[in-house]
Amino acid sequence: MKALLIGGTGTISTAIVRRLREELNWEVWVVNRGNRASVLPEGVHQIIADIHDEEAVAARLEGMMFDTVCEFIGFTVDAVERDYRLFRGKTRQYIFISSASAYHKPAAGYIITEGTTLANPHWEYSRNKIACEEFLMKKYREEGFPVTIVRPSHTYDERSIPLGVHGNRGFWQVIERMRAGKPVIIQGDGSSLWTTTFNRDFAVGFTGLMGNRHAIGEAFHITGDESLTWNQMYQTVADALGVELHAYHVASDFLAEAGKPYGYDFEGSLTGDKSVTVVFDNSKLKRAVPDMATTVRFDQGVRIALDYILAHPECQVPDPEFDAWCDRVIEALEKAKASI
Repeated sequence: MKALLIGGTGTISTAIVRRLREELNWEVWVVNRGNRASVLPEGVHQIIADIHDEEAVAARLEGMMFDTVCEFIGFTVDAVERDYRLFRGKTRQYIFISSASAYHKPAAGYIITEGTTLANPHWEYSRNKIACEEFLMKKYREEGFPVTIVRPSHTYDERSIPLGVHGNRGFWQVIERMRAGKPVIIQGDGSSLWTTTFNRDFAVGFTGLMGNRHAIGEAFHITGDESLTWNQMYQTVADALGVELHAYHVASDFLAEAGKPYGYDFEGSLTGDKSVTVVFDNSKLKRAVPDMATTVRFDQGVRIALDYILAHPECQVPDPEFDAWCDRVIEALEKAKASI
């Protein structure tokens, strides 16, 4: 079996490439700019190119046929339109990575199935993913273009810690605040449920859909089965660090407004995603991929990640602007409390 991955070196796709090569013996090709070639396992064929340069990529792919093409870095309709032109008649399956944030926020019920309405007025990212899905499914219905839609939720690996409120440089500054004994902002009252998935588990579900005839023309979300409150998640991280958690709860609407002047899109990432309780019904995926299971619990994944991150300084990206912003938010709310 022969696969082409557009991207191939990100949080999700790295685990998929490893599983395809090291466990399933697929012939794997990736097309990307070559910035993280060192993470690719032995035997992967790399095409170094800018996927946005359609003419150049088409020339590099001339005469090639794939069992599955996987799009990991398509965020707007023009990207999937380009892929349609590039791969129509050149692949037996095209898998598009959408997002579970595309599901209605808030949904009528907290248990999400693939039939849950797609609508997110709070996040342009999600609306763009929905538009991509609509274009691809139209091509499937009208022309038989062999599309499969995959909707990940919060997938992470050994290089990252899943958190709700952080700056534009990632999670590390929150870890630093925990280690320094400073208060850490958690959206809302921290009681909403959230689902995370370690990338190795995600890869089992995803690769099980590759070359799977039951996946053509269908959409699947791929998530773990473990749901925790945000309070539990932050406490788990603090426990793994061996520190006391000083949680500071702030309304998501307040965070959205307070973050705008500083370039933080908390309306999208919180109101449009992480502030809402979501529990995923994975029965459709498990019918198609019986091997899918949660093998890495959140507490285990956090310890795997912290062990790696603390041993790799390049993962420890400071964000003093976000740190100062947290202090200002907390100071302002404390003053407001005192004035009442």
